[in-house]
Amino acid sequence: MAVFKGWKIWVLSAIACLFVIVTACQSPRPVAQPSSPSPSPESSPVASPSISPALPPPVSEPPPIVSRERLMTDLKALNFERYTAAELQKTRAYIAQTLTSAGWTVSEQPFDTGVNVVAERPGIDPNAGVVLVGAHYDSVRGSPGADDNATGVVAALEVARLLGDLKTLRPLRIVLFDQEEAGLVGSYAYAQRPDNLKNLEGVVILEMLGYSCSTPGCQQKPGEFKVELPSDRGDFLAIAGDAEHLPLLNAFSDNHKPNLPPLVSVSVPFKGLLTPVVLRSDHTPFWFEGIGAVMVTDTAHLRNPHYHRRTDTPDTVDPTFLQGNTQTVVNAVTSLLDRPKSFRTVNDQES
Repeated sequence: MAVFKGWKIWVLSAIACLFVIVTACQSPRPVAQPSSPSPSPESSPVASPSISPALPPPVSEPPPIVSRERLMTDLKALNFERYTAAELQKTRAYIAQTLTSAGWTVSEQPFDTGVNVVAERPGIDPNAGVVLVGAHYDSVRGSPGADDNATGVVAALEVARLLGDLKTLRPLRIVLFDQEEAGLVGSYAYAQRPDNLKNLEGVVILEMLGYSCSTPGCQQKPGEFKVELPSDRGDFLAIAGDAEHLPLLNAFSDNHKPNLPPLVSVSVPFKGLLTPVVLRSDHTPFWFEGIGAVMVTDTAHLRNPHYHRRTDTPDTVDPTFLQGNTQTVVNAVTSLLDRPKSFRTVNDQES
Protein backbone atom coordinates (compact mmCIF):
# COMPACT_ATOMS: atom_id res chain seq x y z
CA MET A 1 0.00 0.00 0.00
CA ALA A 2 1.36 3.37 -1.00
CA VAL A 3 2.44 5.94 1.58
CA PHE A 4 1.69 9.48 0.44
CA LYS A 5 3.36 12.63 1.68
CA GLY A 6 1.01 15.32 2.94
CA TRP A 7 1.00 17.24 -0.31
CA LYS A 8 0.00 14.17 -2.27
CA ILE A 9 -3.00 13.64 0.00
CA TRP A 10 -4.06 17.23 -0.57
CA VAL A 11 -3.61 16.87 -4.33
CA LEU A 12 -5.77 13.72 -4.36
CA SER A 13 -8.36 15.39 -2.15
CA ALA A 14 -8.43 18.41 -4.44
CA ILE A 15 -8.94 16.14 -7.46
CA ALA A 16 -11.73 14.32 -5.64
CA CYS A 17 -13.34 17.62 -4.69
CA LEU A 18 -13.28 18.84 -8.30
CA PHE A 19 -14.77 15.51 -9.40
CA VAL A 20 -17.62 15.87 -6.91
CA ILE A 21 -18.31 19.48 -7.97
CA VAL A 22 -18.32 18.60 -11.68
CA THR A 23 -20.49 15.55 -11.06
CA ALA A 24 -22.98 17.60 -9.04
CA CYS A 25 -23.36 19.99 -11.96
CA GLN A 26 -24.21 17.26 -14.43
CA SER A 27 -27.43 15.40 -15.02
CA PRO A 28 -27.73 12.09 -13.18
CA ARG A 29 -26.28 9.20 -15.11
CA PRO A 30 -28.94 6.62 -16.02
CA VAL A 31 -28.60 3.11 -14.70
CA ALA A 32 -28.22 0.35 -17.26
CA GLN A 33 -30.98 -2.26 -17.16
CA PRO A 34 -30.76 -5.79 -18.55
CA SER A 35 -33.22 -5.04 -21.36
CA SER A 36 -31.71 -1.73 -22.48
CA PRO A 37 -30.16 -1.47 -25.95
CA SER A 38 -26.42 -1.72 -26.49
CA PRO A 39 -24.57 1.61 -26.26
CA SER A 40 -23.75 3.41 -29.47
CA PRO A 41 -20.14 3.75 -30.64
CA GLU A 42 -20.27 7.39 -29.55
CA SER A 43 -21.03 6.43 -25.94
CA SER A 44 -18.55 7.27 -23.19
CA PRO A 45 -15.91 4.55 -22.71
CA VAL A 46 -16.87 4.22 -19.06
CA ALA A 47 -20.61 3.81 -19.65
CA SER A 48 -22.10 0.56 -18.37
CA PRO A 49 -23.10 -1.67 -21.31
CA SER A 50 -26.20 -3.79 -21.09
CA ILE A 51 -26.49 -7.56 -20.97
CA SER A 52 -28.06 -9.12 -24.06
CA PRO A 53 -31.50 -10.35 -22.91
CA ALA A 54 -31.69 -13.16 -25.48
CA LEU A 55 -28.76 -15.10 -24.04
CA PRO A 56 -29.56 -17.88 -21.57
CA PRO A 57 -28.00 -17.45 -18.15
CA PRO A 58 -24.94 -19.59 -17.42
CA VAL A 59 -25.37 -22.67 -15.30
CA SER A 60 -24.90 -21.65 -11.67
CA GLU A 61 -22.26 -23.68 -9.87
CA PRO A 62 -20.72 -23.32 -6.42
CA PRO A 63 -17.55 -21.20 -6.42
CA PRO A 64 -14.38 -23.30 -6.75
CA ILE A 65 -12.26 -23.95 -3.67
CA VAL A 66 -9.04 -22.04 -2.99
CA SER A 67 -5.85 -24.02 -2.39
CA ARG A 68 -3.77 -22.89 0.58
CA GLU A 69 -0.81 -24.88 -0.73
CA ARG A 70 -0.80 -23.01 -4.05
CA LEU A 71 -1.08 -19.66 -2.29
CA MET A 72 1.88 -20.39 -0.03
CA THR A 73 3.96 -21.80 -2.89
CA ASP A 74 3.44 -18.57 -4.83
CA LEU A 75 4.10 -16.47 -1.73
CA LYS A 76 7.43 -18.17 -1.07
CA ALA A 77 8.40 -17.85 -4.74
CA LEU A 78 7.91 -14.07 -4.42
CA ASN A 79 9.92 -13.82 -1.19
CA PHE A 80 12.31 -11.13 -2.38
CA GLU A 81 12.43 -7.36 -2.59
CA ARG A 82 10.53 -6.12 -5.67
CA TYR A 83 11.95 -2.65 -6.14
CA THR A 84 14.80 -2.58 -8.68
CA ALA A 85 14.29 -3.07 -12.42
CA ALA A 86 15.82 -6.55 -12.25
CA GLU A 87 13.63 -7.58 -9.30
CA LEU A 88 10.49 -6.28 -10.99
CA GLN A 89 11.35 -8.12 -14.20
CA LYS A 90 11.85 -11.32 -12.23
CA THR A 91 8.42 -10.80 -10.65
CA ARG A 92 6.75 -10.22 -14.01
CA ALA A 93 8.33 -13.38 -15.38
CA TYR A 94 6.87 -15.42 -12.51
CA ILE A 95 3.43 -13.82 -12.94
CA ALA A 96 3.44 -14.41 -16.70
CA GLN A 97 4.57 -18.02 -16.34
CA THR A 98 1.87 -18.73 -13.75
CA LEU A 99 -0.91 -17.14 -15.82
CA THR A 100 0.24 -18.82 -19.02
CA SER A 101 0.32 -22.20 -17.30
CA ALA A 102 -3.29 -21.57 -16.23
CA GLY A 103 -4.30 -21.04 -19.86
CA TRP A 104 -4.29 -17.23 -20.02
CA THR A 105 -2.78 -15.10 -22.77
CA VAL A 106 -0.59 -12.49 -21.10
CA SER A 107 0.45 -9.07 -22.36
CA GLU A 108 2.46 -6.19 -20.92
CA GLN A 109 1.52 -2.50 -20.89
CA PRO A 110 4.65 -0.40 -20.42
CA PHE A 111 4.44 3.17 -19.12
CA ASP A 112 7.10 5.76 -18.37
CA THR A 113 8.50 4.16 -15.22
CA GLY A 114 7.21 0.59 -15.20
CA VAL A 115 5.14 -2.20 -16.72
CA ASN A 116 1.62 -3.46 -15.93
CA VAL A 117 0.81 -7.12 -16.65
CA VAL A 118 -2.61 -7.85 -18.18
CA ALA A 119 -4.58 -11.01 -19.01
CA GLU A 120 -8.24 -11.36 -20.03
CA ARG A 121 -10.68 -14.08 -21.02
CA PRO A 122 -14.07 -13.46 -22.66
CA GLY A 123 -17.55 -13.86 -21.26
CA ILE A 124 -20.66 -15.38 -22.82
CA ASP A 125 -22.24 -12.01 -23.60
CA PRO A 126 -20.15 -9.66 -25.76
CA ASN A 127 -22.17 -6.71 -24.42
CA ALA A 128 -21.48 -7.47 -20.77
CA GLY A 129 -19.06 -5.24 -18.90
CA VAL A 130 -15.69 -6.55 -17.74
CA VAL A 131 -14.85 -7.38 -14.12
CA LEU A 132 -11.21 -6.56 -13.33
CA VAL A 133 -9.30 -8.17 -10.45
CA GLY A 134 -6.03 -6.40 -9.71
CA ALA A 135 -3.13 -6.08 -7.28
CA HIS A 136 0.22 -4.31 -7.24
CA TYR A 137 3.35 -6.44 -7.46
CA ASP A 138 6.05 -3.96 -6.40
CA SER A 139 7.34 -3.51 -2.84
CA VAL A 140 9.11 -0.67 -1.08
CA ARG A 141 12.90 -0.62 -0.98
CA GLY A 142 14.27 -2.83 1.76
CA SER A 143 11.15 -4.96 2.25
CA PRO A 144 10.31 -8.35 0.70
CA GLY A 145 6.66 -7.27 0.93
CA ALA A 146 5.07 -10.62 1.76
CA ASP A 147 1.84 -9.09 3.00
CA ASP A 148 2.34 -5.85 1.05
CA ASN A 149 1.58 -6.98 -1.52
CA ALA A 150 2.64 -10.49 -2.46
CA THR A 151 -0.54 -11.71 -0.75
CA GLY A 152 -2.62 -9.65 -3.18
CA VAL A 153 -0.64 -11.00 -6.13
CA VAL A 154 -0.99 -14.66 -5.12
CA ALA A 155 -4.72 -14.20 -4.50
CA ALA A 156 -5.12 -12.68 -7.98
CA LEU A 157 -3.21 -15.61 -9.48
CA GLU A 158 -5.49 -18.04 -7.64
CA VAL A 159 -8.56 -16.21 -8.99
CA ALA A 160 -7.08 -16.63 -12.47
CA ARG A 161 -6.51 -20.36 -11.95
CA LEU A 162 -9.96 -21.05 -10.55
CA LEU A 163 -12.12 -18.79 -12.72
CA GLY A 164 -10.22 -18.82 -16.01
CA ASP A 165 -12.22 -21.69 -17.51
CA LEU A 166 -15.64 -20.79 -16.10
CA LYS A 167 -18.34 -19.79 -18.58
CA THR A 168 -19.71 -16.54 -17.18
CA LEU A 169 -21.75 -13.66 -18.58
CA ARG A 170 -19.00 -11.13 -18.04
CA PRO A 171 -15.36 -11.22 -19.15
CA LEU A 172 -12.71 -11.48 -16.44
CA ARG A 173 -9.53 -9.40 -16.59
CA ILE A 174 -6.49 -9.85 -14.34
CA VAL A 175 -4.13 -6.86 -13.96
CA LEU A 176 -0.95 -6.76 -11.88
CA PHE A 177 0.10 -3.14 -11.39
CA ASP A 178 3.63 -1.79 -11.11
CA GLN A 179 4.80 1.25 -9.10
CA GLU A 180 1.91 1.41 -6.63
CA GLU A 181 4.35 2.19 -3.85
CA ALA A 182 5.61 5.20 -5.84
CA GLY A 183 2.16 6.82 -5.67
CA LEU A 184 -0.24 4.57 -7.64
CA VAL A 185 1.75 5.31 -10.79
CA GLY A 186 0.93 2.05 -12.57
CA SER A 187 -2.80 2.13 -11.94
CA TYR A 188 -3.02 5.80 -12.93
CA ALA A 189 -1.17 5.00 -16.16
CA TYR A 190 -3.60 2.13 -16.78
CA ALA A 191 -6.70 4.26 -16.10
CA GLN A 192 -5.49 7.03 -18.42
CA ARG A 193 -5.74 4.74 -21.46
CA PRO A 194 -9.31 4.98 -22.84
CA ASP A 195 -9.15 1.48 -24.33
CA ASN A 196 -8.56 0.05 -20.85
CA LEU A 197 -11.74 1.68 -19.54
CA LYS A 198 -13.98 0.73 -22.45
CA ASN A 199 -16.56 -1.82 -21.35
CA LEU A 200 -15.09 -1.92 -17.82
CA GLU A 201 -17.92 -2.48 -15.33
CA GLY A 202 -16.21 -3.00 -11.97
CA VAL A 203 -12.82 -3.36 -10.29
CA VAL A 204 -11.69 -5.47 -7.31
CA ILE A 205 -8.31 -4.42 -5.89
CA LEU A 206 -6.49 -6.83 -3.58
CA GLU A 207 -4.33 -4.91 -1.10
CA MET A 208 -2.72 -7.01 1.67
CA LEU A 209 -4.78 -10.08 2.62
CA GLY A 210 -2.64 -12.20 4.91
CA TYR A 211 -1.88 -10.65 8.29
CA SER A 212 -4.02 -11.30 11.36
CA CYS A 213 -3.46 -10.52 15.02
CA SER A 214 -5.21 -11.92 18.10
CA THR A 215 -3.80 -9.74 20.89
CA PRO A 216 -6.47 -7.43 22.36
CA GLY A 217 -5.94 -3.90 21.07
CA CYS A 218 -3.75 -4.90 18.10
CA GLN A 219 -6.28 -3.50 15.61
CA GLN A 220 -6.46 0.26 15.14
CA LYS A 221 -9.21 2.28 13.45
CA PRO A 222 -8.86 5.59 11.61
CA GLY A 223 -10.74 8.32 13.43
CA GLU A 224 -12.51 9.48 10.26
CA PHE A 225 -14.35 6.17 9.87
CA LYS A 226 -17.58 5.74 11.82
CA VAL A 227 -17.73 1.97 11.57
CA GLU A 228 -18.09 -0.74 14.16
CA LEU A 229 -15.39 -3.39 14.15
CA PRO A 230 -16.07 -6.97 15.26
CA SER A 231 -13.49 -6.51 18.03
CA ASP A 232 -10.20 -4.77 18.75
CA ARG A 233 -8.38 -7.77 17.24
CA GLY A 234 -7.25 -8.00 13.65
CA ASP A 235 -9.13 -11.11 12.62
CA PHE A 236 -11.40 -9.65 9.92
CA LEU A 237 -11.21 -8.59 6.26
CA ALA A 238 -12.16 -5.03 5.29
CA ILE A 239 -13.80 -4.03 2.01
CA ALA A 240 -14.05 -0.36 1.06
CA GLY A 241 -16.16 0.63 -1.94
CA ASP A 242 -17.55 3.81 -3.47
CA ALA A 243 -21.13 4.61 -2.51
CA GLU A 244 -22.13 4.97 -6.18
CA HIS A 245 -21.62 1.23 -6.79
CA LEU A 246 -23.08 -0.55 -3.76
CA PRO A 247 -23.85 -3.84 -5.59
CA LEU A 248 -20.11 -4.24 -6.13
CA LEU A 249 -19.44 -3.77 -2.42
CA ASN A 250 -22.42 -5.87 -1.31
CA ALA A 251 -21.34 -8.85 -3.40
CA PHE A 252 -18.80 -9.67 -0.70
CA SER A 253 -21.23 -9.83 2.22
CA ASP A 254 -24.01 -11.40 0.10
CA ASN A 255 -21.75 -14.33 -0.85
CA HIS A 256 -19.86 -14.67 2.41
CA LYS A 257 -19.77 -17.97 4.31
CA PRO A 258 -19.71 -18.29 8.12
CA ASN A 259 -16.55 -20.41 8.07
CA LEU A 260 -14.55 -17.55 6.51
CA PRO A 261 -12.95 -14.56 8.31
CA PRO A 262 -15.49 -11.89 9.31
CA LEU A 263 -16.08 -8.96 6.96
CA VAL A 264 -16.26 -5.24 7.61
CA SER A 265 -17.75 -3.34 4.65
CA VAL A 266 -17.30 0.42 4.34
CA SER A 267 -19.25 2.52 1.84
CA VAL A 268 -17.11 5.56 0.98
CA PRO A 269 -18.93 8.72 -0.21
CA PHE A 270 -17.54 11.52 -2.39
CA LYS A 271 -14.73 9.38 -3.86
CA GLY A 272 -12.87 9.45 -0.54
CA LEU A 273 -12.72 13.27 -0.25
CA LEU A 274 -13.59 13.10 3.45
CA THR A 275 -11.42 10.04 4.13
CA PRO A 276 -8.12 10.48 2.25
CA VAL A 277 -6.59 7.54 4.12
CA VAL A 278 -8.66 5.29 1.86
CA LEU A 279 -7.12 6.77 -1.31
CA ARG A 280 -3.83 4.92 -0.91
CA SER A 281 -4.32 1.95 -3.22
CA ASP A 282 -5.01 1.14 -6.86
CA HIS A 283 -8.80 1.50 -6.71
CA THR A 284 -8.39 5.29 -6.50
CA PRO A 285 -7.74 6.05 -10.22
CA PHE A 286 -10.87 4.09 -11.14
CA TRP A 287 -12.99 6.04 -8.65
CA PHE A 288 -11.81 9.29 -10.27
CA GLU A 289 -12.84 7.90 -13.67
CA GLY A 290 -16.35 7.09 -12.40
CA ILE A 291 -15.85 3.32 -12.43
CA GLY A 292 -16.98 1.25 -9.47
CA ALA A 293 -14.14 -0.25 -7.46
CA VAL A 294 -13.54 -1.89 -4.11
CA MET A 295 -10.36 -2.32 -2.09
CA VAL A 296 -10.06 -5.59 -0.19
CA THR A 297 -7.53 -5.37 2.65
CA ASP A 298 -6.36 -6.61 6.05
CA THR A 299 -6.03 -2.88 6.97
CA ALA A 300 -2.24 -2.72 6.50
CA HIS A 301 -0.43 -0.47 9.01
CA LEU A 302 -3.53 -0.34 11.21
CA ARG A 303 -2.73 -3.93 12.17
CA ASN A 304 0.54 -5.18 10.73
CA PRO A 305 3.71 -4.13 12.63
CA HIS A 306 5.85 -5.44 9.75
CA TYR A 307 4.37 -2.97 7.27
CA HIS A 308 7.09 -1.63 4.94
CA ARG A 309 9.81 -3.32 7.01
CA ARG A 310 12.37 -6.03 6.35
CA THR A 311 10.33 -8.29 8.60
CA ASP A 312 7.38 -8.44 6.17
CA THR A 313 8.21 -12.05 5.26
CA PRO A 314 6.08 -15.13 4.47
CA ASP A 315 6.49 -16.50 8.00
CA THR A 316 4.48 -13.52 9.33
CA VAL A 317 1.54 -14.34 7.05
CA ASP A 318 -1.32 -16.43 8.43
CA PRO A 319 -1.92 -19.15 5.78
CA THR A 320 -5.44 -19.97 6.98
CA PHE A 321 -6.42 -16.29 7.06
CA LEU A 322 -5.00 -15.75 3.57
CA GLN A 323 -6.84 -18.80 2.26
CA GLY A 324 -10.12 -17.66 3.80
CA ASN A 325 -9.80 -14.13 2.45
CA THR A 326 -8.94 -15.39 -1.02
CA GLN A 327 -12.01 -17.64 -0.89
CA THR A 328 -14.10 -14.59 0.01
CA VAL A 329 -12.75 -12.85 -3.10
CA VAL A 330 -13.41 -15.88 -5.30
CA ASN A 331 -16.98 -16.15 -4.01
CA ALA A 332 -17.73 -12.47 -4.66
CA VAL A 333 -16.06 -12.31 -8.07
CA THR A 334 -17.85 -15.48 -9.22
CA SER A 335 -21.15 -13.82 -8.35
CA LEU A 336 -20.23 -10.53 -10.03
CA LEU A 337 -19.23 -12.29 -13.26
CA ASP A 338 -22.77 -13.69 -13.59
CA ARG A 339 -24.65 -10.62 -12.40
CA PRO A 340 -26.79 -9.35 -15.32
CA LYS A 341 -27.58 -5.98 -13.74
CA SER A 342 -25.44 -2.88 -13.54
CA PHE A 343 -23.16 -2.42 -10.53
CA ARG A 344 -24.39 1.14 -10.06
CA THR A 345 -26.44 2.11 -7.02
CA VAL A 346 -30.14 2.73 -7.70
CA ASN A 347 -31.86 5.20 -5.36
CA ASP A 348 -29.25 4.40 -2.70
CA GLN A 349 -30.29 0.75 -2.79
CA GLU A 350 -28.70 -2.24 -4.49
CA SER A 351 -30.21 -2.83 -7.92
